[in-house]
Amino acid sequence: MQQDHGFKIDRVIGNNVLLIKDISTGVELILLGKGIGFASKDGGWIDAKDPRIEKRFRLDDRDQLRQYQSLLEDIDPEVLHISEKIIALMEADFKKEVHNKVYLALPSHIQFAVYRLRNNMEIINPFLYETKMFYPKEFEIAQKAAQMISEAFKLTVPEDEVGFLTFHVYSAVSNVSVGQLVKFTNLINEMIELIEIRKEIQIPREGAHYISLITHLRFCIERIIQVQLVANPFLAEMKKNYKDEYQLALELSELMKDQLHTEVPEDEIGFMVMHLYRLFQVLGKK
Repeated sequence: MQQDHGFKIDRVIGNNVLLIKDISTGVELILLGKGIGFASKDGGWIDAKDPRIEKRFRLDDRDQLRQYQSLLEDIDPEVLHISEKIIALMEADFKKEVHNKVYLALPSHIQFAVYRLRNNMEIINPFLYETKMFYPKEFEIAQKAAQMISEAFKLTVPEDEVGFLTFHVYSAVSNVSVGQLVKFTNLINEMIELIEIRKEIQIPREGAHYISLITHLRFCIERIIQVQLVANPFLAEMKKNYKDEYQLALELSELMKDQLHTEVPEDEIGFMVMHLYRLFQVLGKK
Protein backbone atom coordinates (compact mmCIF):
# COMPACT_ATOMS: atom_id res chain seq x y z
CA MET A 1 0.00 0.00 0.00
CA GLN A 2 1.23 3.48 -0.85
CA GLN A 3 1.78 5.25 2.44
CA ASP A 4 0.76 8.62 0.98
CA HIS A 5 -2.64 7.14 0.09
CA GLY A 6 -3.28 5.53 3.43
CA PHE A 7 -3.67 6.00 7.13
CA LYS A 8 -1.35 4.45 9.69
CA ILE A 9 -3.35 2.73 12.42
CA ASP A 10 -2.17 3.93 15.82
CA ARG A 11 -4.77 1.93 17.69
CA VAL A 12 -7.74 -0.33 17.03
CA ILE A 13 -10.30 1.01 19.48
CA GLY A 14 -13.11 -1.34 18.53
CA ASN A 15 -14.71 -3.08 15.59
CA ASN A 16 -16.07 0.26 14.40
CA VAL A 17 -13.44 2.77 15.58
CA LEU A 18 -9.80 3.39 14.67
CA LEU A 19 -7.30 5.95 15.92
CA ILE A 20 -5.07 6.74 12.91
CA LYS A 21 -2.52 9.18 11.54
CA ASP A 22 -3.05 10.83 8.16
CA ILE A 23 0.35 10.40 6.52
CA SER A 24 -0.25 13.23 4.04
CA THR A 25 -0.81 15.80 6.81
CA GLY A 26 0.57 14.19 9.96
CA VAL A 27 -2.79 14.81 11.66
CA GLU A 28 -4.22 12.22 14.05
CA LEU A 29 -7.84 11.32 13.38
CA ILE A 30 -10.62 9.08 14.61
CA LEU A 31 -12.17 6.90 11.89
CA LEU A 32 -15.66 5.49 12.29
CA GLY A 33 -17.32 2.85 10.15
CA LYS A 34 -19.09 -0.47 10.48
CA GLY A 35 -16.50 -3.24 10.75
CA ILE A 36 -13.62 -0.87 10.13
CA GLY A 37 -11.63 -2.28 13.03
CA PHE A 38 -12.28 -5.91 12.20
CA ALA A 39 -9.02 -7.71 11.30
CA SER A 40 -7.11 -4.41 11.64
CA LYS A 41 -3.98 -4.26 13.78
CA ASP A 42 -2.14 -1.57 15.70
CA GLY A 43 0.67 -0.31 13.47
CA GLY A 44 -1.10 -1.48 10.33
CA TRP A 45 -2.52 0.53 7.45
CA ILE A 46 -5.91 1.34 6.02
CA ASP A 47 -6.61 2.83 2.61
CA ALA A 48 -7.84 6.42 2.78
CA LYS A 49 -10.59 5.45 0.31
CA ASP A 50 -11.69 2.35 2.20
CA PRO A 51 -15.49 2.15 1.63
CA ARG A 52 -16.04 1.20 5.27
CA ILE A 53 -15.00 4.69 6.42
CA GLU A 54 -18.25 6.46 7.27
CA LYS A 55 -16.88 9.38 9.25
CA ARG A 56 -13.56 10.88 10.21
CA PHE A 57 -12.89 13.61 12.72
CA ARG A 58 -10.03 15.21 14.55
CA LEU A 59 -10.07 16.18 18.18
CA ASP A 60 -9.61 19.92 18.49
CA ASP A 61 -6.29 19.95 20.30
CA ARG A 62 -3.57 17.79 21.80
CA ASP A 63 -5.17 17.91 25.24
CA GLN A 64 -8.41 16.48 23.84
CA LEU A 65 -6.50 13.79 22.00
CA ARG A 66 -4.60 12.84 25.15
CA GLN A 67 -7.88 12.74 27.09
CA TYR A 68 -9.39 10.45 24.49
CA GLN A 69 -6.35 8.16 24.47
CA SER A 70 -6.34 8.09 28.28
CA LEU A 71 -10.04 7.25 28.29
CA LEU A 72 -9.42 4.34 25.95
CA GLU A 73 -6.93 2.82 28.35
CA ASP A 74 -9.67 2.01 30.86
CA ILE A 75 -12.90 2.12 28.89
CA ASP A 76 -15.08 -0.98 28.71
CA PRO A 77 -15.34 -2.02 25.03
CA GLU A 78 -19.06 -2.54 25.54
CA VAL A 79 -19.35 1.09 26.67
CA LEU A 80 -17.75 2.19 23.40
CA HIS A 81 -20.10 -0.06 21.46
CA ILE A 82 -23.19 1.31 23.21
CA SER A 83 -21.92 4.88 22.82
CA GLU A 84 -21.56 4.37 19.07
CA LYS A 85 -25.14 3.06 18.87
CA ILE A 86 -26.48 5.99 20.90
CA ILE A 87 -24.60 8.50 18.73
CA ALA A 88 -26.03 6.85 15.61
CA LEU A 89 -29.48 7.17 17.19
CA MET A 90 -28.92 10.90 17.80
CA GLU A 91 -27.85 11.51 14.21
CA ALA A 92 -30.77 9.53 12.82
CA ASP A 93 -33.37 11.32 14.97
CA PHE A 94 -31.97 14.83 14.46
CA LYS A 95 -30.87 14.18 10.87
CA LYS A 96 -27.55 15.92 11.49
CA GLU A 97 -24.01 15.07 12.49
CA VAL A 98 -23.13 15.38 16.15
CA HIS A 99 -20.24 17.42 17.48
CA ASN A 100 -16.95 15.54 17.76
CA LYS A 101 -16.69 16.11 21.51
CA VAL A 102 -19.50 13.60 22.16
CA TYR A 103 -17.13 10.76 21.23
CA LEU A 104 -15.12 11.67 24.31
CA ALA A 105 -17.84 12.91 26.68
CA LEU A 106 -20.51 10.25 26.20
CA PRO A 107 -18.50 7.05 26.80
CA SER A 108 -16.79 8.69 29.76
CA HIS A 109 -20.17 9.55 31.27
CA ILE A 110 -21.68 6.13 30.58
CA GLN A 111 -18.67 4.35 32.07
CA PHE A 112 -19.01 6.31 35.32
CA ALA A 113 -22.81 5.93 35.41
CA VAL A 114 -22.56 2.15 34.99
CA TYR A 115 -19.96 2.03 37.77
CA ARG A 116 -22.25 3.95 40.13
CA LEU A 117 -25.28 1.83 39.31
CA ARG A 118 -23.39 -1.44 39.70
CA ASN A 119 -22.23 -0.29 43.12
CA ASN A 120 -25.72 0.80 44.19
CA MET A 121 -24.70 4.45 44.38
CA GLU A 122 -27.74 6.70 44.26
CA ILE A 123 -27.98 9.09 41.31
CA ILE A 124 -29.81 12.32 42.17
CA ASN A 125 -30.59 14.89 39.50
CA PRO A 126 -31.73 18.24 40.93
CA PHE A 127 -32.51 19.48 37.41
CA LEU A 128 -34.72 16.61 36.24
CA TYR A 129 -38.03 18.48 36.01
CA GLU A 130 -36.50 21.46 34.21
CA THR A 131 -34.56 19.17 31.88
CA LYS A 132 -37.76 17.39 30.82
CA MET A 133 -39.42 20.75 30.18
CA PHE A 134 -36.50 22.34 28.29
CA TYR A 135 -35.41 19.42 26.13
CA PRO A 136 -38.38 17.08 25.44
CA LYS A 137 -37.00 15.58 22.22
CA GLU A 138 -33.55 15.10 23.71
CA PHE A 139 -35.13 13.51 26.80
CA GLU A 140 -37.01 11.06 24.58
CA ILE A 141 -33.76 10.03 22.88
CA ALA A 142 -32.06 9.77 26.28
CA GLN A 143 -34.82 7.36 27.38
CA LYS A 144 -33.99 5.14 24.40
CA ALA A 145 -30.29 5.41 25.26
CA ALA A 146 -31.02 4.42 28.86
CA GLN A 147 -32.90 1.35 27.64
CA MET A 148 -29.91 0.37 25.49
CA ILE A 149 -27.59 0.77 28.49
CA SER A 150 -29.96 -1.22 30.71
CA GLU A 151 -30.09 -4.13 28.27
CA ALA A 152 -26.33 -4.14 27.62
CA PHE A 153 -25.27 -4.08 31.27
CA LYS A 154 -28.26 -5.83 32.86
CA LEU A 155 -29.13 -2.98 35.21
CA THR A 156 -31.87 -0.42 35.70
CA VAL A 157 -31.15 3.15 34.64
CA PRO A 158 -33.21 5.55 36.80
CA GLU A 159 -34.97 8.60 35.41
CA ASP A 160 -32.50 10.91 37.16
CA GLU A 161 -29.73 9.42 35.00
CA VAL A 162 -31.92 9.83 31.92
CA GLY A 163 -31.90 13.53 32.74
CA PHE A 164 -28.10 13.61 32.73
CA LEU A 165 -28.00 11.68 29.45
CA THR A 166 -30.33 14.33 28.05
CA PHE A 167 -27.64 16.96 28.61
CA HIS A 168 -25.22 14.88 26.55
CA VAL A 169 -27.76 14.49 23.74
CA TYR A 170 -28.44 18.24 23.62
CA SER A 171 -24.74 19.04 23.85
CA ALA A 172 -23.94 16.69 20.97
CA VAL A 173 -26.38 18.35 18.57
CA SER A 174 -26.09 21.97 19.76
CA ASN A 175 -22.35 22.41 20.44
CA VAL A 176 -23.12 23.68 23.95
CA SER A 177 -21.00 21.92 26.54
CA VAL A 178 -22.60 19.77 29.23
CA GLY A 179 -20.87 21.95 31.80
CA GLN A 180 -22.58 25.03 30.40
CA LEU A 181 -25.98 23.31 30.41
CA VAL A 182 -25.56 22.38 34.06
CA LYS A 183 -24.41 25.91 34.86
CA PHE A 184 -27.38 27.51 33.07
CA THR A 185 -29.92 25.16 34.65
CA ASN A 186 -28.45 25.77 38.10
CA LEU A 187 -28.59 29.52 37.48
CA ILE A 188 -32.29 29.29 36.62
CA ASN A 189 -32.95 27.36 39.83
CA GLU A 190 -31.09 30.01 41.84
CA MET A 191 -33.15 32.74 40.17
CA ILE A 192 -36.39 30.95 41.03
CA GLU A 193 -35.21 30.54 44.62
CA LEU A 194 -34.39 34.26 44.81
CA ILE A 195 -37.86 35.16 43.52
CA GLU A 196 -39.50 32.93 46.14
CA ILE A 197 -37.38 34.36 48.95
CA ARG A 198 -37.96 37.99 48.02
CA LYS A 199 -41.72 37.58 47.53
CA GLU A 200 -42.17 34.99 50.32
CA ILE A 201 -44.02 32.64 48.00
CA GLN A 202 -43.81 29.07 46.74
CA ILE A 203 -44.19 28.78 42.97
CA PRO A 204 -46.05 25.55 42.02
CA ARG A 205 -43.59 23.53 39.92
CA GLU A 206 -46.29 21.80 37.93
CA GLY A 207 -48.06 25.01 36.93
CA ALA A 208 -48.09 26.51 33.45
CA HIS A 209 -46.81 29.84 34.76
CA TYR A 210 -43.72 28.21 36.29
CA ILE A 211 -42.99 26.50 32.98
CA SER A 212 -43.50 29.79 31.15
CA LEU A 213 -41.13 31.59 33.54
CA ILE A 214 -38.28 29.07 33.41
CA THR A 215 -38.62 28.80 29.64
CA HIS A 216 -38.29 32.56 29.35
CA LEU A 217 -35.25 32.54 31.64
CA ARG A 218 -33.64 29.79 29.59
CA PHE A 219 -34.00 31.69 26.31
CA CYS A 220 -32.98 34.91 28.04
CA ILE A 221 -29.71 33.28 29.09
CA GLU A 222 -29.16 31.93 25.57
CA ARG A 223 -29.73 35.37 24.02
CA ILE A 224 -27.29 36.97 26.46
CA ILE A 225 -24.61 34.35 25.79
CA GLN A 226 -25.08 34.60 22.03
CA VAL A 227 -25.29 38.42 22.18
CA GLN A 228 -28.69 38.45 20.48
CA LEU A 229 -30.25 41.79 21.35
CA VAL A 230 -34.05 42.02 21.31
CA ALA A 231 -35.68 45.43 21.63
CA ASN A 232 -38.38 45.80 24.29
CA PRO A 233 -40.89 48.49 23.26
CA PHE A 234 -42.51 48.37 26.71
CA LEU A 235 -39.35 49.00 28.73
CA ALA A 236 -40.17 52.54 29.86
CA GLU A 237 -43.69 51.49 30.84
CA MET A 238 -42.35 48.50 32.80
CA LYS A 239 -39.96 50.68 34.81
CA LYS A 240 -42.64 53.26 35.56
CA ASN A 241 -45.65 51.08 36.38
CA TYR A 242 -44.15 47.93 37.89
CA LYS A 243 -41.46 49.20 40.23
CA ASP A 244 -41.43 46.23 42.62
CA GLU A 245 -41.08 43.76 39.77
CA TYR A 246 -38.41 45.95 38.18
CA GLN A 247 -36.33 46.00 41.36
CA LEU A 248 -36.54 42.23 41.61
CA ALA A 249 -35.61 41.91 37.93
CA LEU A 250 -32.55 44.06 38.63
CA GLU A 251 -31.53 41.64 41.39
CA LEU A 252 -31.98 38.72 39.03
CA SER A 253 -29.90 40.47 36.39
CA GLU A 254 -27.07 40.94 38.90
CA LEU A 255 -27.15 37.21 39.65
CA MET A 256 -26.98 36.50 35.92
CA LYS A 257 -24.15 38.98 35.46
CA ASP A 258 -22.11 37.36 38.23
CA GLN A 259 -22.46 33.85 36.81
CA LEU A 260 -22.41 34.59 33.08
CA HIS A 261 -19.68 37.23 33.37
CA THR A 262 -21.46 39.62 31.05
CA GLU A 263 -23.88 42.52 31.28
CA VAL A 264 -27.62 41.87 31.04
CA PRO A 265 -29.24 44.26 28.53
CA GLU A 266 -31.92 46.48 30.03
CA ASP A 267 -34.39 45.27 27.42
CA GLU A 268 -34.02 41.75 28.84
CA ILE A 269 -34.61 43.11 32.33
CA GLY A 270 -37.84 44.60 31.02
CA PHE A 271 -38.96 41.23 29.64
CA MET A 272 -38.30 39.68 33.06
CA VAL A 273 -40.51 42.35 34.61
CA MET A 274 -43.37 41.32 32.32
CA HIS A 275 -43.08 37.66 33.27
CA LEU A 276 -42.77 38.45 36.97
CA TYR A 277 -45.85 40.66 36.86
CA ARG A 278 -47.92 37.94 35.18
CA LEU A 279 -46.70 35.35 37.67
CA PHE A 280 -47.50 37.49 40.72
CA GLN A 281 -50.93 38.38 39.35
CA VAL A 282 -51.81 34.70 39.08
CA LEU A 283 -50.39 33.77 42.48
CA GLY A 284 -52.05 36.78 44.07
CA LYS A 285 -55.47 35.54 43.01
CA LYS A 286 -55.06 32.22 44.81
